[in-house]
Amino acid sequence: MSATAVLRVQRLRPGARLPQRATPGSTGYDLYACLDDEMIIGREPALVPTGIALEAPPGYDLQVRPRSGLSAKGVQVSFGTIDSDYRGEVLVTMYVLPFREPHVIRPGDRIAQLVVGRTAEAVIEEVEELSASVRGAGGHGSTGS
Repeated sequence: MSATAVLRVQRLRPGARLPQRATPGSTGYDLYACLDDEMIIGREPALVPTGIALEAPPGYDLQVRPRSGLSAKGVQVSFGTIDSDYRGEVLVTMYVLPFREPHVIRPGDRIAQLVVGRTAEAVIEEVEELSASVRGAGGHGSTGS
């Protein structure tokens, strides 16, 4: 973010924590669970409240991403986009992989990352065909493992 861009954060409940970076070089800001008690995350997606609402500056978007430490344990977070005009509570969708045991989330646990990105305006143009490229339509692992 530039020096003039400000991410505004509103605490909606007691115990809500502001997003913060773990280190100066971190790209993402940690998001924290805002719970009254423990919450068990199983195989079905569950919405975990953060107790905060955000206001992104115009021209920016906010992305919710998984934390690598939780992912390594089989605890998954669905990617999500928080548009600049959304003002509701940030909820993080979490679940565990089928071969893992349920995971306990406690109040104040770091559950996801918030990444701030710039948006780009683009004009959508329908065409009869796209320009050729070396890769072409190859995808889904076509360039190797």
